[in-house]
Amino acid sequence: MKKYLFLGIFSSLVLSCATNPITGKQNLNFVSNSELFPTSFQQYSTFLSENKVITGTSDAKLVETVGYKIKLAAEKYLAYLGQSQYLKDYRWEYKLVDNKEVNAWCLPGGKIVVYSGILPVTQNESGLATVMGHEVSHALANHGAQRMSAAQLQQIGGAVLDAATTNKTAQTREIFSQAYGMGTEVGVMLPFSRSNESEADKIGLTLMAIAGYNPEDAVSFWGRMAAKSGASGTPEFMSTHPSDATRIANIKALIPEAKAIALKVGTIK
Repeated sequence: MKKYLFLGIFSSLVLSCATNPITGKQNLNFVSNSELFPTSFQQYSTFLSENKVITGTSDAKLVETVGYKIKLAAEKYLAYLGQSQYLKDYRWEYKLVDNKEVNAWCLPGGKIVVYSGILPVTQNESGLATVMGHEVSHALANHGAQRMSAAQLQQIGGAVLDAATTNKTAQTREIFSQAYGMGTEVGVMLPFSRSNESEADKIGLTLMAIAGYNPEDAVSFWGRMAAKSGASGTPEFMSTHPSDATRIANIKALIPEAKAIALKVGTIK
């Protein structure tokens, strides 16, 4: 029975790997965009109805402007990669929401929210482009679906472990369960999340360069974010995000590549 359970899981892993057109990587993905997007769009509409959306101000117009340029950059980049059809179901939208939290996000399918609390940190258009390019990159790379798939796999692994230790004492099973939970979180889930963040930084730099912004401005933005957040006291291996120093160093190393791709693809005028 256990043998067939393991075989079933292995088969599911093989069948659930898909190549993402913007990264060129094979990723675990149990959820298709056709399944994910309708839920995403509904969640976005619900969120907007329950929060104060800022309209008609210079800041709101800036969010629209930058969002539109990043959208065009994404379309231009995917056309260059020969993957224009990938964005056919995207329904782009960019909203500024009144919230003091220093945050922004993009739901699958191109639904973007920028919180007003992040604007003092972005400071200017290129700073905002850094943020929006990064968030859009999460959506383009299907990171939401990947995280959902990884969480499902973690649950499946827990069920397998539970089945495999059926004949053990309750205390032993609890020890195994706790070890599995901590091991998969620190050894798999957190590194996976940090990898997603670094990948979004890389794609985001390329998008902002194609959109006509200087990717070097991303270094200044993340420096301001580091100063804003201060020392969190959380070691990098226990965090969902790379440390500030790691992120900034990675971004500096990626800037030449982003500029080179923008030269090949062409920039938004």
